[in-house]
Parts: sequence; C-alpha cells; structure tokens
Amino acid sequence: MTTPDRDNERVTDARELPGWTHVYSGKVRDLYRPADAADAAPGTMLVVASDRVSAFDHVLSPGIPDKGALLTSLSLWWFDQLAGADGGRPVPNHLVAGATPPAEVADRAMVVRALDMQPIECVVRGYLTGSGWAEYRASQTVCGIPLPAGLDNGDRLPEPLFTPAYKAPMGEHDENITFARTVELVGAERAAELRDASLEIHTRAAAIAEEKGLILADTKFEFGVDADGILTLADEVLTSDSSRYWDAEAWRTGTTPAERMASFDKQIVRDWLAAHWDQQGTPPELPADIVARTADKYRELLGLLTA
Repeated sequence: MTTPDRDNERVTDARELPGWTHVYSGKVRDLYRPADAADAAPGTMLVVASDRVSAFDHVLSPGIPDKGALLTSLSLWWFDQLAGADGGRPVPNHLVAGATPPAEVADRAMVVRALDMQPIECVVRGYLTGSGWAEYRASQTVCGIPLPAGLDNGDRLPEPLFTPAYKAPMGEHDENITFARTVELVGAERAAELRDASLEIHTRAAAIAEEKGLILADTKFEFGVDADGILTLADEVLTSDSSRYWDAEAWRTGTTPAERMASFDKQIVRDWLAAHWDQQGTPPELPADIVARTADKYRELLGLLTA
C-alpha cells in the first residue's frame, strides 16, 4: 500500500488506534500510518478491513457482521498458500513478517509494507458470468476478447482470461480496459508481468479451491512495486469480496444458471440490490435476512477452504 490518491471522502467507521494515524478510507478498508515512524519499520502501514460491504461502486448499509475479521483471515490464509505452503513458487506479498496489529483490531488488520501501487485491477475470469455474460450476449466478447458461440451463463471459458481494469481517479468508476491500454499505462514489461502473475496465481488458487469442492469463477488482484522494483501482491487476496466461489458439485449437476452458480460470496447482496434498485440515487438498506445469509456464506467459505 502507498499514499492514497483516490480518496473519495467516503463516510467511514474508522477508529482512533494508539500509535497509528488514520490517513485514508476506501469503500471497505481503512489505512493507517505509524503515529511515530521511529516506533515502526520504515514504510510500514496498517490495513484494517471493516464490516462495510459494497456493490455497484456504492457502500451499503448495514454492514456484514464480522466481515472484516472473516475476510482478513481468508486473505492471510491465501497469502500463506501463495508464499509456498501449496508447494508452488513463493509469490512476494506486502505482509510485514512478525508484525502484530493493535489489539483493538488484531482480528481484522494486517501490518504491511508501503508499495507503489499499480493503477490496474488485475481481473482473471475462468467462467462466464456477471458483466462478462452481459457483454457476451451483446457481442460474443468479454472485455473485447472474442469467444466461441454457444456459451451459456456459468460456463467454463476455454482458458482463463486476463481482463484488466483501470482504477479510476476520485469520484469516477473503474473502467475495463484492453491489454494494449494497460501497456500504455504501465509499460510493456510491467503489463506482461501483471498479466502473467495474475494468471499464475489464479491457476494455483483454482487448483486449491477445486480440492476443497469449490470453483474459483473469477477474481481480482492488486499489485504494488517495492523499493527494489519487485512486483508484490497486495491488498486483500482471493476473498469472497474480490472473488466468485461456486459449489463444484452444484455446478456439475445444476440445470439452470442459478443452480449451477451456488455461491459463497457477496452475490446474495448483488442479486438483491439488482432486483430492488435502479442504481440511481442512494441504494436501499439491506434487509436483515440478506445480511445474515451473506455473513453465513463468508463463514462457510472460510471453513471449507481452511479445513
């Protein structure tokens, strides 16, 4: 993480933490710097995951109970797998080894290294769904990439697709972009590095998920560059907020998209909001049963993956 330049002045429930100064709030996370740099390693920052939930670029109300702790636990587990616990090549990440977050937020915080964050959301799609399905129906493409005819909602793609998005400036929506545009933004070498790292991590994660009876339908990664120029995995990783997870058995046996895409993520929130809001003005408050069901899905996914 690094000094934020996308602060949309969102309403936040960030709290004061002894020894740390709040500097930024995104839709779902809060960022802190050490109050006294002498008391922390150079370039150290604190990322705190809140219980806020977002969909369609809006923060919704109420939050999801224990969401911050559940997603932080899942991120830490995935960082550990990708650091070599799965037997693969260690992927550099932003965690500060041995650092302990403040007790007040210990279950939902990570102490990390400051990075030069890349302005690209590295999306990898293994299955056809969401905005990709909407585009495919209109043009037989996903993010401009041509696909074979005859695919249905929820189908596995012929191969995983790297479909980057530009992290837009303050007050604007993130924008799906081509690989060529990615090259224009970060250079050819870095763009290829982002693509290759994203596809490799997705492949490894999908294999791990499959062993647990899950399908990783799609996900997004964020990367930064450290002081030595090394591309480094950052932010959350492979959580139920940044990814779509489906029940593998339901996908194999389901006869309709809804049956096949039995999800363990915030799709419950997306579906309810899409049915009850035209994306104009302030989004409606989430019903208690939607909040409870989403929290249950987050807990269930964590249990399935880490068991």
